[in-house]
Amino acid sequence: MTSYGLLIFEGAEELDFVGPWEVFTASAMIRDQGDTAVLIAEREDPVRCAKGMRVLPDHTLNNHPPLNVLLVPGGMGTRREVSNPAVTGWIGKVSSEVDWVTSVCTGALLLHEAGPARNRRVATHHSFENTLQSRGEITVVRDARYVVDGNLVTSQGVSAGIDMALWLIGRLHGRDHARAVCRYIQYEPAPPYLADEPIG
Repeated sequence: MTSYGLLIFEGAEELDFVGPWEVFTASAMIRDQGDTAVLIAEREDPVRCAKGMRVLPDHTLNNHPPLNVLLVPGGMGTRREVSNPAVTGWIGKVSSEVDWVTSVCTGALLLHEAGPARNRRVATHHSFENTLQSRGEITVVRDARYVVDGNLVTSQGVSAGIDMALWLIGRLHGRDHARAVCRYIQYEPAPPYLADEPIG
């Protein structure tokens, strides 16, 4: 049984966590072995995300179940949460307890502040690479959709989190399982954009 905990906060980028959520929950459905995914926030109140989506957390930082996987999304809200010791302290604590620590986009900023990304190789949103590198004690890998460094898996922005989540469930439950999830969610981004081509 695998338990996924996805942190959310005001200003989190929606697809940063909703994309992996879809992968994790589709994986749970296909496996049918009691895997769970939960949304965790500092407080019980609805969270307004970067593009206006309002999301209700399942648990708070103080009352969530044990986790195997932690996911930290990015978004403009990370610039505020990086100075929130309640969130960064929780990330640091939980990161020492889980099997896998993951982030999408500027979630890597929070992992750096909290400790898990210190002196590690990471990916982040292309527009944030220089800023994150300038913080020191971190190596930002450019032009990689996701980067694996030990039990730390970080990805570039927004849609890259889906690729990262698929890699993770493949590592946890096998490549054939990950391919089955790809098929179920119809994630086949090749070629990635055809709007300039005639159809039919």
